Amino acid sequence: MEPDASAEDVGAAFELCRQGEHVDGAPHRKIADFYVAMTSAYPDRNTNGSPWAVTPLHVAIDHVEMKLDEDCPDEVLLAVEELAGKHGLLLFDPQGGTVYPPGAMTS
Repeated sequence: MEPDASAEDVGAAFELCRQGEHVDGAPHRKIADFYVAMTSAYPDRNTNGSPWAVTPLHVAIDHVEMKLDEDCPDEVLLAVEELAGKHGLLLFDPQGGTVYPPGAMTS
């Protein structure tokens, strides 16, 4: 998705993902780099005390789906926001339908 994608476009892509519809291929470099950085700080495999409600994280060509445990520390969300901005990625909050452009939450 482009950094200026609308909330409707991002929401539609999220719904396709939930239905199991994905573009085939390796993750985009920005996605792969974000995933490596995120899971270096907060592993998503074979770990107790993980901030993730679902593991491993779902990684596709154009997104990483992360479901945070409701009791995870605020620092995890701050790390997600910081790394998404660093890698030029949108953040989508499916609960509120809000899309945050790269760096919007850390400026």
